[in-house]
Amino acid sequence: MLRILDTILGFTSEAATAFPSYSTTVFPHQVITDLTVCFSPCSTCKLNPRVWHRIEKDLYLHTSRQSAWLYVALANEKELAAEDLLVTDIRVGEPPSNLSLDNSWDSRPGGIWISRSKFSSKNNHIVTEVDVLFGTDAVDPRPQWTLMRSSIQLDAPSNVPVARLSVLHGRAKPRLDDQAVLRVRQDSKFKIVQISDTHMVTGVGTCKDAIDAHGNHLPESEADPLTINFIGKILDIEKPDLVILTGDQLHHDISDSQSALFKVVAPIIERSTPFAAVFGNHDDEGIHALSRTAQMSILRNLPFSLCESGPEHVDGVGNYYLQILAPAPSRLSLSTLYFLDSHGQIPRKIFGQDYEPIKQSQIDWFVSNSQTQRKAHEKYDKGNRFHLSLAFLHIPLPEFGDSHLSIRSGSRREPTESPGFNSHFYNALAKEGISALSCGHDHVNDFCALLPQRMQQNGHEFSQPGPWLCYGGGSGFGGYSSYGKKRFHRRMRVWELDTSIGSLKTWQRIEYVMDRADELVLLERGAVVDIRGVEDEGRRFIVSYQVFIIFVLIFLTSTAFLLFQARKLRD
Repeated sequence: MLRILDTILGFTSEAATAFPSYSTTVFPHQVITDLTVCFSPCSTCKLNPRVWHRIEKDLYLHTSRQSAWLYVALANEKELAAEDLLVTDIRVGEPPSNLSLDNSWDSRPGGIWISRSKFSSKNNHIVTEVDVLFGTDAVDPRPQWTLMRSSIQLDAPSNVPVARLSVLHGRAKPRLDDQAVLRVRQDSKFKIVQISDTHMVTGVGTCKDAIDAHGNHLPESEADPLTINFIGKILDIEKPDLVILTGDQLHHDISDSQSALFKVVAPIIERSTPFAAVFGNHDDEGIHALSRTAQMSILRNLPFSLCESGPEHVDGVGNYYLQILAPAPSRLSLSTLYFLDSHGQIPRKIFGQDYEPIKQSQIDWFVSNSQTQRKAHEKYDKGNRFHLSLAFLHIPLPEFGDSHLSIRSGSRREPTESPGFNSHFYNALAKEGISALSCGHDHVNDFCALLPQRMQQNGHEFSQPGPWLCYGGGSGFGGYSSYGKKRFHRRMRVWELDTSIGSLKTWQRIEYVMDRADELVLLERGAVVDIRGVEDEGRRFIVSYQVFIIFVLIFLTSTAFLLFQARKLRD
C-alpha cells in the first residue's frame, strides 16, 4: 500500500527561513530517513525544522513566481532504533517495476519514489546524502555519487534547466593524501595544460561566434558540450601531468554554480589528472552565484584536486603554491607553481569598469614564500639542478599592455584589460626570478612576450628580459571568441618543463589544428631565450589603440567646449 506524504499543511515561504539549510557535510554519522518537495506559494508543507533540512536550491532556478525546494529528513545513525526506517533507494519518474510486489516504495511530490527499510548497522546501502544538480548535461564527478537520469517533474518552462537528484549510498571514502604529490617523470619532464575562460553555465548554454576549420561562421549552437569535447580532446592528445584552470570557469549570472563547476572538472577527473585552479572576475558574479569561498570548498573536496583557499590574512581566495618534486622517493623540489587571486571588477572613477589590482598582502606573501623556497633549494640541492618557477592568475597585469612589450609568439587581437592601478607585482616577479606569468581574461589574445628590464650591477646599467608574459587563450564556447567582426578558434596553452636541462617550452592547441601551434622555447639552462621572432604586431596594436583613444578624448573635449561656448552665447 502506498503511503503518500501529505504536503497540504501550513507552510509559507517565510517559514522556510526557519529550516536549517542542508549541507553535504552535516555530521559524520548522518542518514536520511525521508525526503520531499515543498512548493510555494501554491501548496504548503508543515515539517519539523529540527528534523527536516532544506537544500538551498530553488528547483525552478528563480525563474518563476512559484518556488520549489527539496527537503531531507536527517538523523544520527547512532541514535536510531531497530524499528526506525531509513531511505535505501531513490527513483525519479515512472513507478518502480516491482511496485506491486514490494510495499517499501513511497511516492513523493515531483515524481520521486523512495524505498525505506528498517535500520540495521550492517546495511551499507543506505542513502546518506542527496543533492540537486541542473541541466540535461549535468554530471557528478564525486566518487560513489549517482546522478538520476530522469529529472524531477515540475512542469517548468522548457528553457529552464531540469532539476536532477544525485544520491550517495554509504559513506564517501576519504581522499588519499598521495594524490597531492606532483613529480616530474623519469625523463625529468613535466607537462601542464592551461585551460582558461571556459565560461560554463547552468544548462547547455549558447555559442554565438563559432567558426569551422576554414573560418566560416557557424550558426548558434549549444556551448558547454562543445567546450567539454574540446577539453577532452586536448587532454587525450597531451596527457598532461597537471591541468591548471586560470579563471572564469563559470559565466556570469548563472543560476547554479555547482552544476557548472562540475562540468568543467569532470573530463579532468575522468582522466585521473591532478588539477589546480584560480578564480576569474566572472566566477562569483550574480545574485545566485556561489562565493569564491564556497566554490573553493567544492573544488578542494573533489578527486585529484590540488586547489587551496590560501592563508586567511592574504587578500583573496586561492593564493597558494604547489611543488613539483624529483622522481620518488626524493623530496627535492624542482619547480614551484604560484597561484594568485586577481579579484574582480570595481567601478571606474570616470566611466566604465576597472579591476582590482594584486594587493600588497599578496605580494608580501609571494615574496616571502619565493625566498623561502629558493633558500631551501640552494641548501639541499647545492646548485646541481635548475629550479623553475611559474605563476598563474586570471586578469593580466598592466605590463601585458605595455607599449614596449615585445611579442615573440602568438598575437594580440584585443586591448589588454588590466587594473588601472599598478601595484607593481611584476617587479616582484622579476626580482624573484619567476620564469613566466600566464593569465586568461582577454580571450582572443594568445601571445607570449617579454618586457625588457633595466637593471643595475656594480654601477653599470644593463637590459635584462623579465619573466615571460603569456596568455592562455579562451577555450570556452560560452564565452566570446571574436573581436569586432573577426572570429577566432578556441585554444589552450601547454607548458613543458625539462628540469634536467633547465628548459621551458610552450605551445598552443587550437580547434581543428592537428599539430602544435606557435611552439616557443622560453628558457634554456634556466635563462630566458630572447630570440626575436615575428615583427612586434602587439606594439603597433597598442600604439594604434592609444592614438585612437587620444583622438576620441580630443573629440569629446572639443565637443564639450563648443557646447559650452554655444550655451554662453545663447545665455
